[in-house]
Amino acid sequence: MDLAGSERAAPVGALDLGRSPPDEPVDLTLLLRRRSDQGPYPTLPGPPIDREEFAARYGLAPSDLAAVRAFAASAHLAETGVAIGPRRVQLRGTVATVEAAFATELHRWSGPGGTFRARSGPLGVPASLAGIVLGVFGADTRPQARPHFRWHPDPGPGDVAFAPTEVAAAYDFPAGATGAGATLGFVELGGGFTPQGLATYFGGLGLAPPAVAVVGVDGAQNAPGQSVDGPDGEVQLDLEVAGACAPGASLVAYFAPNTDQGFLDALTTAVHDTTHRPTIVSISWGSPEDQWTAQARSALNDACQDAAALGVTVLVAAGDQGADDGGPPGSLHVDFPASSPYALACGGTRLTLAPTRQEVVWNEEALGEGATGGGVSVEFARPDYQASAGVPPGPGGFVGRGVPDVAGNADPTTGYRVVVDGQSTVLGGTSAVAPLWAALLARCTEALGRPVGFVHPSLYAAAARAAFRDIVRGNNDGYSAGPGWDPCTGWGSPIGTALLTTLRGAAASGAGPAAPPPAP
Repeated sequence: MDLAGSERAAPVGALDLGRSPPDEPVDLTLLLRRRSDQGPYPTLPGPPIDREEFAARYGLAPSDLAAVRAFAASAHLAETGVAIGPRRVQLRGTVATVEAAFATELHRWSGPGGTFRARSGPLGVPASLAGIVLGVFGADTRPQARPHFRWHPDPGPGDVAFAPTEVAAAYDFPAGATGAGATLGFVELGGGFTPQGLATYFGGLGLAPPAVAVVGVDGAQNAPGQSVDGPDGEVQLDLEVAGACAPGASLVAYFAPNTDQGFLDALTTAVHDTTHRPTIVSISWGSPEDQWTAQARSALNDACQDAAALGVTVLVAAGDQGADDGGPPGSLHVDFPASSPYALACGGTRLTLAPTRQEVVWNEEALGEGATGGGVSVEFARPDYQASAGVPPGPGGFVGRGVPDVAGNADPTTGYRVVVDGQSTVLGGTSAVAPLWAALLARCTEALGRPVGFVHPSLYAAAARAAFRDIVRGNNDGYSAGPGWDPCTGWGSPIGTALLTTLRGAAASGAGPAAPPPAP
């Protein structure tokens, strides 16, 4: 029988090189359903659940694991790993055994991202796994996501650039807090960094360089030296912005291949990590909603929901190609996973401080410098916390989740001074906004004495209006900014000290994430 949501189109703009060699190894991730015999899934927002308790109550069920193991044995697939909390079972086979087991045909393709393996049509699963297996990932290895940063190699006379610490000061990040006690995780789908490079950069800011823990996922590793405008730019932008603006926080980079399997495995590894235990996860990668299979969207959305239950805030860049997100001109698309209702979507502004302070929607598309993503999802319904935000109907009239939630400086012509692979440069994009907001929430975490967790209801409460500078000028070539929430910059850019006050008040009133119960 067909696996619901697994339907996939053939790659566009790539050359079919023919059938994959039958003995080529294939590593798979099977996502299983949550167990439901240990009580109902937690209501959000609520007290964060310990990762170990969460795995025992909502991870994969022993009976479901047994069913998958029986299937794998009959299909000549070897088990290579099991993760209870993330509900993942890793299997390894050959092209021939995977094609037979999942009723598909795998081809080699050549495209802009190199050569990769791909399929088209649905996957099949036996009736014994119906309702147990929610997704099968890894047979198709086409590039899935793009980094949302913009390189500005030739600054003009009217351009400016900021150290990340200057942007933090402009947004009134709470003084006296450094993010100590918070752990920031970063999902990275390529590239890397060197400790020496970070030491050079942070030394120039007068700060001690952060010690960044590295976690390899699905065989990926920290692999620097690729190029300023490639994945290295993304990785080092993330670490330098977050590390400069929250110098007391711990940083962890999760490296994975740029595939839907890699994305899912990296995010679920970070969310359920019982070693480093991130309190905030920052993601600066994504692609339009319609470029994902339904099973991938559902799986990543579930991972973000699990994060919310665990008290982990997931921040995602909203995209750098305006309202069409790189689709046909005049179309309207939002980026995923920013459009997950459980992710805090981060849009972009253009911030200038002299001769007077001005902040408008980031839109330099006419100059080839990009524009903030934003709009209305056609895949995720409008969440309750957005019921009074004034989100307009989406394409086709769908009542969808509005993107973004928040914003910050992203225009590369007012970008961030960073060092990538030893080269001083200026980068922008909503990729800078996600780690910027991660650093702000890390400072709030320290000041509050607890993780901020699933923060969305608190940010959409009426009392939170004082925590934002409303951006009312500009557009992203599909939507225009205006008073209140809009599909360009959400509620606007942060006033950090006021945000801390808002979160403190939300917790006191019971409207925000509560502190965990005392240990027995």
